[in-house]
Amino acid sequence: MSSNASSARKSGSRDPSLELTEGQSVELLKELHILTRDGKLNQDSRRKLKQVQHLTGFIEPLLGECFAAGDDPVLVDHGAGKSYLGFILYDRFFKTRAGGRVVGVETRAELVDKSRALAARLGFTRMDFHALSVEEAIVSPLLPAEVDIVTALHACDTATDDAIRFALARHSRHVVLVPCCQAEVAAALRASKAASLARTAFAELWRRPLHTREFGSQLTNVLRCLQLEAAGYQVTVTELTGWEHSLKNELIVARRTGQRRGDAGARLDWLLAEMGIEELRSRFAV
Repeated sequence: MSSNASSARKSGSRDPSLELTEGQSVELLKELHILTRDGKLNQDSRRKLKQVQHLTGFIEPLLGECFAAGDDPVLVDHGAGKSYLGFILYDRFFKTRAGGRVVGVETRAELVDKSRALAARLGFTRMDFHALSVEEAIVSPLLPAEVDIVTALHACDTATDDAIRFALARHSRHVVLVPCCQAEVAAALRASKAASLARTAFAELWRRPLHTREFGSQLTNVLRCLQLEAAGYQVTVTELTGWEHSLKNELIVARRTGQRRGDAGARLDWLLAEMGIEELRSRFAV
């Protein structure tokens, strides 16, 4: 066991979410304020660490496939925030390899500056950070024309859809999403509620405000899965962590196979029409 991992366990942290891999940097976790300066788990960061560590467990096998293929994989993390995910992935998977690059995309320039400074201090030379919205990144020449993995951890509302559009535009092999704060579909359902209630009993599913919000979130993710399937991806949906850690708990993992699910586009169109939200068709276009 490395001295880094050993010192973390001696620090008094007994939380099972803090399972450090061989060589994982305790100093990095301190810099990210996940650990306190004396090496203990920061209570405020417990939920974030649990989610990020679980998510890396899903992403690392995908990275392994990319490296095994002899490639120089590029991972783009949208809505990166403080780049917890990007830094931990680089520390655990990239720093011991000669190739590969992690790119963080975040709208807040001050967080981008801090991430650049931290990467420089740690010697993480194959990390890039850009102050862009996800939508801007879709057409930005600052990012590679083709990428291997696109991630979006709690990218709010339509930023997750923009991450999907980015992945499709850049021919990403894999897409890993943890959606969050999905309001656009719910707003469209709310706006057409009266007409929908007069037309179909399905509208009872979103008649009441709480149901509108929850059903809108569910419907958004179903439409995203159909969009990816129509674009030639195999899609898996599962839980990221236990519900005790987060209500925003859905994990969507998509692998590009090139084999389009034949009826996915038609079913997507049917759902948009049946729910009375056809105006959102461009949002889920392939």
